[in-house]
Amino acid sequence: MADLTLAQVLDLPMRPNDSGADTIRGYLIALLFAVWAEGEGFSGKRPFGNSGWEDDIYATLVRGGAVDGGLDEDGRLETLSDDEERKGQHLITEAIRSLR
Repeated sequence: MADLTLAQVLDLPMRPNDSGADTIRGYLIALLFAVWAEGEGFSGKRPFGNSGWEDDIYATLVRGGAVDGGLDEDGRLETLSDDEERKGQHLITEAIRSLR
C-alpha cells in the first residue's frame, strides 16, 4: 500500500464514471456542482443518477494503492474491509480539507 500525499490522492485517475470526471479531484468538484445545481432536490443516494457512487472513489483508491481492497474483473469495487473503508473516508475527508 502506498503512502500518497493528499494532492496525489486528488489526482488519482478514475475510470469512466457517471460524473464524467478523470480524477478524484474532478469527481469531488462534479459532486459539489451537483449539490449546488440541484439544491434541495439533491440526492445523496444517486447524485449522478446511480447509487453506489462512493464505490467509484473507493475503487480508485484501491487501484492507486491508497487502500487495500478487491476489484472485480471489470475494475469495480468488490471487497473493502470496514477498516479500509474508514481509511478511505479519512483520506477523502482530508483531501477535501486540503482544497482550502
